[in-house]
Amino acid sequence: MTTITAATQPRVTAARVGLVLSAFMTVFLLFDAVIHILNIEPVVEAMRDLGYPAGSAVAIGVIELVCLALYVVPRTSVLGAMLLTGYLGGAVSAQVRVESPLLSTTLFPVYLGIVLWAGLYLRNATLRAAVLPPR
Repeated sequence: MTTITAATQPRVTAARVGLVLSAFMTVFLLFDAVIHILNIEPVVEAMRDLGYPAGSAVAIGVIELVCLALYVVPRTSVLGAMLLTGYLGGAVSAQVRVESPLLSTTLFPVYLGIVLWAGLYLRNATLRAAVLPPR
């Protein structure tokens, strides 16, 4: 029988919250990558509105899928998070270029990045130790 002490309970809770946040981001980004790869009509129209060639959606979806796969694997999760941060930065850049509304559309990828990193931070003890070394 395992006894959870009061000191380890917050770590267990934080790890669970981190897993939930990471799972949410994984499902959301997986859906986004798949619709890009399938090149459905709303994606083609959105790419056109952003000024990208319609055929580029598939390549963007594949890149997103590779970055997401790296994020999901615990050993490469930090690399995946860094690559997804760059991917989301490109999304911000595209929205700025077409002068989308700031809080709702342009900053949406930033919000996703915050949730992405929060989930990783809470579930990865090594990352937590690197960011805030123990006293």
